Amino acid sequence: MPRANVRANVRRKDFLSETFLFLGGLRTVANRGWRALIPLFSESENLALFHYIPSISQFRVQRAILREAFVFPPMAAATMEVDSGNDSIQRKQSLYKSLDERFGIQKEMYRGQQYSQIYFARLHLMRTMLYSLIPNWKVHLPVCTVLGLEEGKECIIVGTIYKHMKLKPSILDEYSKERSTTPLVKPHNFVSSDDYLVLEDESGRVKLCGALLLPSVFVTGIVVALHGKETGAGDFMVEDILEAGFPHQIERPLVSGEDKYVVFVSGLSVGGSSSNPLQFQLFIDHITGHLGDEKEQSFAARIVQVVVAGNSVEYPRTLLNGQNLSSKDQSRLSEPIKELDILLTQIAAGIPLDIMPGPDDPANFSLPQQALHRCLFPGSSAFNTFRSCSNPHSFELDNVSFLGTSGQNIDDLEKYSDASDKLGFMERTLRWRHLAPTAPNTLGCYPFTDRDPFFIETCPHVYFVGNQEKYQSRLIKGSEGQVVRLICIPRFVETGTAVVLNMRNLECHTVSFGAEFST
Repeated sequence: MPRANVRANVRRKDFLSETFLFLGGLRTVANRGWRALIPLFSESENLALFHYIPSISQFRVQRAILREAFVFPPMAAATMEVDSGNDSIQRKQSLYKSLDERFGIQKEMYRGQQYSQIYFARLHLMRTMLYSLIPNWKVHLPVCTVLGLEEGKECIIVGTIYKHMKLKPSILDEYSKERSTTPLVKPHNFVSSDDYLVLEDESGRVKLCGALLLPSVFVTGIVVALHGKETGAGDFMVEDILEAGFPHQIERPLVSGEDKYVVFVSGLSVGGSSSNPLQFQLFIDHITGHLGDEKEQSFAARIVQVVVAGNSVEYPRTLLNGQNLSSKDQSRLSEPIKELDILLTQIAAGIPLDIMPGPDDPANFSLPQQALHRCLFPGSSAFNTFRSCSNPHSFELDNVSFLGTSGQNIDDLEKYSDASDKLGFMERTLRWRHLAPTAPNTLGCYPFTDRDPFFIETCPHVYFVGNQEKYQSRLIKGSEGQVVRLICIPRFVETGTAVVLNMRNLECHTVSFGAEFST
């Protein structure tokens, strides 16, 4: 499907009245009072209505008035219907299953443990898996430890790669007296020609050499099996590499003739200086069926899931300086999340909605980021279609598996390795069977002691990352027939673009929204 564009031209003097139009006729309030709103809202949108009442003191009065017209459902959203002439278009439904349990930090306790334990857990887990692949790779070669290497003897060693980087930033450099002599580097990438790789296991470490192993491709934290031999200089000459490869993929359901769509959006940055509320409102009206002709409404009725992949709000940096805030500044700090809740309530009133935290959201910094607390969304969380999820996020829709992040893992890979594009980094994480290989070395993560939640056990059908500069997508295939749709979701605040995926055939396209103001 070609790229679709939805734009609005609004005269500045009519901005408020035109904005109220797409909220279902709220401008009639000024002339006829709040009772005029009763026939304008469907039962599925009744809870969303309260967020447009300007005064909290009027809440109980308006609630009583509206209860005269219809009965409120208890914490649930009714099935949304889109009116089209005399007919109504029923929204499609899908069976949803959350797979975020492994990313939860429930009974974990921090007792001063070091990050070495998560590396040991990763090495043990992936080494066992690589040992099972070696008989089909180099059955005639022995498997040795680093300490058991012998000069000139071919063997296979399995361990964790460490990448020595001359330009890698260090906290110690900030306190070094000679920091002024440190060469200036590009802030987005620290790869240099002087980088080299080291392989280590429990017994020791050895420097790797050979033209087959490119330091620019690998990063610290990957577990691989290497075929080669020790040289006279004590290095290990690599002759072949065995990566974990794509994991097993569950069989996709048989293709039916029914199209169902999942919409991805990220980087809303509500409350930021670049945020355009009308632009996001156009997006909401489009996917909820309140914008466009009958064809557009029919498409909107086939949207079964919306995923918001991180960085939903943006706070003024001047307020986040570690100083005590005045009551006025505290109020300013809560405004972006309140505005976001108002917008998301309109979506949750009719479409299942997942929201993931990002690096700029009010969540923990280290991965896996835990779900945003439901108390931040008093309006949206009133609907059973609203789900606050972790980052990374994994789920199934009609047996189609999804796995995604808010972008931190891919952005970090871009700093410490090279690839032709972001999709190349995404494909590597699947081949390495690890969602965040640079954690905890350069990417913050919780110090797990007995498990590595970022290990990819099963291959997803859809792998997405949010908060990217531009939209990119590619369909890749594994050696055992795995098929994965890779998606880079662009920042909505900069591009006004959302990504739409067809679950039937894994095809995707973008929908762009724009709002222009003229005098």
